[in-house]
Amino acid sequence: MRTLNKLAQCTLAATLGLALSVSALAADITGAGATFPYAIYAKWAEAYQAATGNKVNYQAIGSSGGVKQIKAKTVDFGGTDAPLKQSDLDAAKLVQFPSVMGGVTIVMNVPGIASGKLKLDGITAADIFRGAITKWNDPAIARLNPGVKLPNMAITVSHRSDGSGTTYAFTHYLAKQSAAFMREVGAGNTVNWPSNAVGGKGNAGVAANIQKIRGTIGYVDIADAMKNSMHYIALKNRAGNYIVPSQQAVADAAAGANFKVKGMAPDLLDQSHKNAWPITSATYILAYEKGPDAAKQKGIVDFFAWSLNNGQGMAADLGFVALPPSVVKMVEAEMKNIK
Repeated sequence: MRTLNKLAQCTLAATLGLALSVSALAADITGAGATFPYAIYAKWAEAYQAATGNKVNYQAIGSSGGVKQIKAKTVDFGGTDAPLKQSDLDAAKLVQFPSVMGGVTIVMNVPGIASGKLKLDGITAADIFRGAITKWNDPAIARLNPGVKLPNMAITVSHRSDGSGTTYAFTHYLAKQSAAFMREVGAGNTVNWPSNAVGGKGNAGVAANIQKIRGTIGYVDIADAMKNSMHYIALKNRAGNYIVPSQQAVADAAAGANFKVKGMAPDLLDQSHKNAWPITSATYILAYEKGPDAAKQKGIVDFFAWSLNNGQGMAADLGFVALPPSVVKMVEAEMKNIK
């Protein structure tokens, strides 16, 4: 009996020692960046902590802030909706991979017009957002919307005031549609908005402006539009069809994309699928190729590997679009470069 007790004590001691060893290897990780994926990262972090005991903290400060912080080495990983070019990744010694997909939708607050009942094409949307069309009953809008009673009301453009990957995707789409938009407003994380524009911080700030100012038009990600029950427009896609934003339309836009490109950031804008949502994008994670803390580097890989394999249903519930299984395998291969 004494021998058995001694054996049990040794086994317990070994088990405790192993537990302490594993615990010592585990490390809380911090990230910051894009506001678009905040809801899903927070949900994944909550579920991951419940499953593993490891903590992940992500601050939604905008894509530009996320890129700055990862380059300054003040966070363990960065989040951006505006993917970095391969030359930038090489210079900063960063690994980049997508986490979820979504889309930017044009939303409005126009009295008397229900969600999805106003149609715009790319060139007309570009003219509105560059300030060339300033009234809701403008002939260019009326031609696309026969039978719709358009008010004689001024248009206010609501935009992001902070450096934003949502702005990056949206303005690159509009610049593809209109040389005048590219010339006057530009395409990037921050641009030169027209005089009839009002800024808001984060997608939440844009949404708040649209909800409180009559006659406003702006852009937010589809997940935020769904969450806030916002009124969206139907947008003409490359195939010539007017599409309302949906998770399926985003998935259709990404169906033919080649994620094997360097940086795993194919152009998802204005794809040719008949049901493609024209302003489809992915959001990206940035991590160090070789970080100073091996436990935290492993923590990043473990968290996103767990999330991509266990959290796809959570992403769909929150309005995001999960990466295709083939792309998840590519991401897992790419994360092997995080050491």
